[in-house]
Amino acid sequence: MLFVEYKNELIISTIVIVSIIFIKIIVTFGVTKIAKKNGINDARIRLIQRYITVALFLLLLLIEAVIFTNFKDLAFFFSSVFTVIGIALFAIWSILSNITSGIIMFFNFPYKVGDKIKIHDSDFPEIVIIEDIRAFQLILRLENGDLVTYPNNLMLQKAVTLIKKDAIVELHEDDGDAV
Repeated sequence: MLFVEYKNELIISTIVIVSIIFIKIIVTFGVTKIAKKNGINDARIRLIQRYITVALFLLLLLIEAVIFTNFKDLAFFFSSVFTVIGIALFAIWSILSNITSGIIMFFNFPYKVGDKIKIHDSDFPEIVIIEDIRAFQLILRLENGDLVTYPNNLMLQKAVTLIKKDAIVELHEDDGDAV
């Protein structure tokens, strides 16, 4: 009885779900191909794939809500939800800024893990080696061997000079441990 009543909605939902899965496969394949071409490590590829999965899942929920509800109920629901989301996004804008910067850095960042760089920041005038690039921050190794985290959004705002590619090998060779 329930299937007969919602027959059209269930057919549309099935088409939407299959389409979202197909889009996920294509986008994931494209991201992996771009990442491998640019020499990006597997951990960052998996992180971006998780972002894609979450974004497509949220899109799927939105589409399903439109399919199964009438417009009046939907308008009230979304006005309430977007109010709460707007307040929440304002409260965590710094974190979102770092995540967005991490996504931008995934697709368009001229420096890779192991590169020696100089960040032209008056608060952080150091020459460092990039140890890891994560969702929120970069892990940088100072010349004295200390590890420092540096926010992704600042990395995109400051001028950066490439000193030497793959300097991480050089640093470990000085210790006698070649990587």
